[in-house]
Amino acid sequence: MIEVSNLVKDYGNHHAVKDISFTVDDGQIVGLLGPNGAGKSTTMNIMTGYISATSGTVKIGGCDILEEPIQAKKLIGYLPELPPLYEDMTVGEYLSFVCDLKGIRKKEDKIAAVTEVEEAVKITEVKGRLIKNLSKGYKQRVGLAQALIGNPPLLILDEPTVGLDPNQIIEIRSLIKSLAGKHTIILSSHILSEVNAICDYVLIIDKGILVAEDTPENLSRHFADKNRILLSIKGERTQVEEALEASLYLESFEITSEHDDIIDVTAESSSEKDVRDELFFEFADKKLPIVKMETENLSLEDVFLKLTGQDIDEMQNEENESQEEDQEGDGK
Repeated sequence: MIEVSNLVKDYGNHHAVKDISFTVDDGQIVGLLGPNGAGKSTTMNIMTGYISATSGTVKIGGCDILEEPIQAKKLIGYLPELPPLYEDMTVGEYLSFVCDLKGIRKKEDKIAAVTEVEEAVKITEVKGRLIKNLSKGYKQRVGLAQALIGNPPLLILDEPTVGLDPNQIIEIRSLIKSLAGKHTIILSSHILSEVNAICDYVLIIDKGILVAEDTPENLSRHFADKNRILLSIKGERTQVEEALEASLYLESFEITSEHDDIIDVTAESSSEKDVRDELFFEFADKKLPIVKMETENLSLEDVFLKLTGQDIDEMQNEENESQEEDQEGDGK
């Protein structure tokens, strides 16, 4: 569905996007992650044809976004971070207007298209209301509805839940999940749990460079410390400590908890290879059953921090503060 090749975007001496390449298969839901200013929105804007690249190509369904913009854009439904809403229109009027923009002009086709998206995003009950009188959650639903008009095979969603309350986030997330299989979706988000819950593939951008891409599970495994092993051992603490100290395969260890004769341990292996088999037999010889043993797995947030050096909570706080300042400015 998407082929991005050697994408570059420069603003004078500032390199916003640096030679990014990736592909997205039909039906995939892909999370686009990165700190503020990493190049996520620039990449999405180029993919939608909103801005042009300095060099490189983007193909949507085989159509070059620069050379065949009309054909390529017909395949895209786009929800920017700030939904493109005309707030003095009713929901129905606005969606009818979007139909006109997308070339759906026959009355019966327009009614069918609007009815379909209203039902899909559950806004039928507010179709007669002015958009300016809707809650932010409903405005976001209307923004998603305009992206769905015409049933495009590709949806590009830039921060679709930003600024929403927890209940609204759950509702929008559920709506996006319901679209899985019917559309290919590119989703930009600061909420790592959201990406984990919705996306089956992740692209991580930092300083304009694609630093990693894979499934969340594979990223967690790949960037985990393979020398770190988590153990739960049944036995008396003294015996367990002696066995850990005598192990031929452990360099160091820390007892993290103790409950019901089970000792939980975080240990560092002295070998680059997987030594869990050796540890199992080593402790079995000492009559100390290992009831649980696994190598360390990183969360997606840990992987993000490792690759970008930025804590996701701090990044979200910065984003929230920026939005609050913008809202105060609008109020004035």
